[in-house]
Order: sequence, then structure tokens, then C-alpha cells
Amino acid sequence: MHTALSRLAAGTLTSVSLTEDLIARTESAGDLGAFVTLDADRALAEAAAADRGPVRGPLHGLPIAVKDNIHVAGLPNTAGCEALAGFVPDQDAQAITRLRAAGAIVLGKTNMHELAFGATGVGGPYGPARNPADPTRFAGGSSGGTATAVAAGLAPAGLGTDTGGSVRVPAALTGIAGLRPTTGRYPADGVTPLSWTRDTIGPMAPTVADLVLPDAVLAADRLAVQAPDPRHVVLAVPEHHFTEPLHPRTAEVWEHCLHVLGRAGVRLVPARLPEVETAEERAGFPITLYEAARQLPGYLSAATDGADPAELLARITDPDVRTTMDRVVFPQAITESAYKDALGIRDRVLVDGYRRLFRATGAHAVLFPTTPLPAGRIDTDTEHVRLDGVLRPAFPTYIRNTGPGSVAALPGLTVPVRSAGPGLPVGVALDAPWNTDRQLLGIGLLVEKLLEAGA
Repeated sequence: MHTALSRLAAGTLTSVSLTEDLIARTESAGDLGAFVTLDADRALAEAAAADRGPVRGPLHGLPIAVKDNIHVAGLPNTAGCEALAGFVPDQDAQAITRLRAAGAIVLGKTNMHELAFGATGVGGPYGPARNPADPTRFAGGSSGGTATAVAAGLAPAGLGTDTGGSVRVPAALTGIAGLRPTTGRYPADGVTPLSWTRDTIGPMAPTVADLVLPDAVLAADRLAVQAPDPRHVVLAVPEHHFTEPLHPRTAEVWEHCLHVLGRAGVRLVPARLPEVETAEERAGFPITLYEAARQLPGYLSAATDGADPAELLARITDPDVRTTMDRVVFPQAITESAYKDALGIRDRVLVDGYRRLFRATGAHAVLFPTTPLPAGRIDTDTEHVRLDGVLRPAFPTYIRNTGPGSVAALPGLTVPVRSAGPGLPVGVALDAPWNTDRQLLGIGLLVEKLLEAGA
């Protein structure tokens, strides 16, 4: 993305030529399932206007991909669900407004796990979002289409949404970078809702360096981002849960990362977060289901001209999503008392636990493998995956590591690891204290630089 932006600014690349190239690539790579809607004509018209007009901002003339649960005026917002195919918002989400004001152009809307309830990006009505590293494998979810588009070079950058890992999981599985900001740091309107406690938009791009400008625009935060001296960085390394068990490929990359960072002078401090193993089950899932039940049915009804949300259940393609939505449409599954208990567990176990960890270790971030295993096969590994000889449900397995920090509202970043030899993409993640997002990006720049040099 940096190359495209610098060439656009220097006048050696026009927005029209870049947009035309991306549209041509997307049309020839349609079997990857990256886009649900490609807005080619409008993107080209806006690119032509960008080439003629004054510079609007730091993303001037840059086409981006947008997950299909973030409202873009005039484009269908399916949220990966056929029942919403006719819903066309008449207003941009505020995040899109900010990006447009900075000069960005919306190339189209990207594929996703149906209603964002999943971590594989498989099973919905628009087909799987395939992994460019190996198209027989999934890109991950729920923001898999954006990850596919960026990883395949169909878009220089894009937006996803992240409730429990839905930006960072597909970014890690496809070998790109993804940021979950501190919850509430970006505008949240104009997004198909799940959890007001956990949902956030997040940018995705080839490298951490490519996330710095989109984050500044989305958060209206101009704080400079610089890679620190590695000798001044302390990273907490969990000794359990996040690393037990790991797929052999992931374990190999993880050990490589620890070796490279330690050799460069980064201080790696062993750490432990108590009770984190049950955080999703006791806090994350109850919070999400309770909050989704109180906002998603009304949203779906309004988006479908008053249809009864219960009638929409039959139009959901993925059986796992249909089961989850049954609990959302009929919300007595999670009582108010259970919800309050879950919020209490979040505060006592996760929020306080992370505060104690950062205070006790002096760590600037927690370091861990983004996912316990690489991307699974589309034909066999969509509902269950085998890890450490055990067949496990795919969704909780893939969000195992990203979930705890998400429930605690921490900013989280996944950094691609390209220096650990051939094999499926693996990412390494960093969770940082609340509202230290720009510092987190600086640490990410350092980790990215050291890992690239550590080949």
C-alpha cells in the first residue's frame, strides 16, 4: 500500500490505472470468493475524479475493500446472508465517511462468514473465501473476504470487523496484518450489529506499516508511530493456554519468533493469566449472545422491510449459524442475570487480570501465536479441526487466543511471519494496554522488521 500511495502522490501512478488493474485482477480471480459486490463503475468514476481534483487526504485515490457488514451507501449490505441481499443502505457508516474524506475509494464489498458468526468464512450463500496461499483452504472468518482480497493483491487495504478475532484470525491465516483497535476508538455506527461490548471495525493490509495511516484516519489520531529500540521493549509471553497445544507448523514459527526477538534484545517475560481458558465460555459467548439478541433481530427486521426475524432462520445457509441465530431470535437462552454474571467475570477475570499482568511485568504488550493452527481445508476442516490429535470445534479453536483480549476490549495486532521457511501462513499477535494503539503499532513495526530480517 505504501508503494501505491507514494506513486499516486508522486504522479507516477494514476488512481484510474490502479483501479483498473485491481478490477481486472478481481475479475480474473473470481474463484477466490473475495468479493460479494464489485462496484467497478463507481470506483472508476471516483478514481477519475481523484486524478483530476486536488488531494483530499493521506489516502487520496486509494481503492479499498470493505467487509459486507459495514454500510456503504448505494451498495447491498448482505452481511454474508442471502436474506439481506436486497438491503441497500442510503448512508455510509461513519468509518467509511472518514476514509472517503481522506481520499479513499470503495472498490466493493467483501465476502464474510454468515452474519459474522464464525471463524472459517465457509458455509454461506456466496461460497467460501479461499486462501490465496492455498485455495483448497479457507481464509478464515469472519472477515475472510477482505483478507483474501488483500492477500491476493486485489485491494491494497480493507476493512473487517472484529468481535472475538474476526480481523486478526483471517489476517494471520492469509499472511497479512490486521488491527483490532481498543473497543470504542473507531466510530461504530452503520455496522450489522452483534455485541456493543465487543464489536469494532478493524483495518487489514499487507504489512503493519500499511495499517498506520488507515488507523490514524479511522481514529482521528495523529500521534506519530515509530518502531522503538528493541532493548527498550518488554513483551509478556504466556506459558499456557495461548501456546498449549499448537499445530507443529505454528509451533515452529512461534519458536522462530521468540528466537529472533530475543536475539535482537527484546525482553521476553514469562506470564500467566488465570482462568483465561474459560473466558469465552463464561463471559465472551454469553455477552455476545445476550447483546445480539437485543439488537440484531430489530436490525434484520428493518433491513428486510419488517420481516419477522424468526422467518429469516430458514434462509440462513450455514447450519451452525442457524443454531446460533435461534438463540438470538429467541433470547431467553441468555437471561439478564446470566448476562450480568458474564460482565462481572469479564471485569474480575479479564480486565483486572490484564491490568495485573501489565503492572507486574512492565510489559508493553502480550505476545502469542494469533491462532493455534494454520488454515484448514475447505472440504474437511470447516466445522471441526484436528489439533494435537483431538478433533475440536473450529470456531472456539481458531479464536482461542484472540478471544480473551477481545472480551477485555484491548487493542490487538497480528503481524505476518514470512521468515520461518515454506509452509502455510502463520501470524504472531500482540495485545496491548487500553488506548495504547499507536504505541502498539510501533511495537508491531519493530516485530515486523526484526522477523523480516530474521530469515
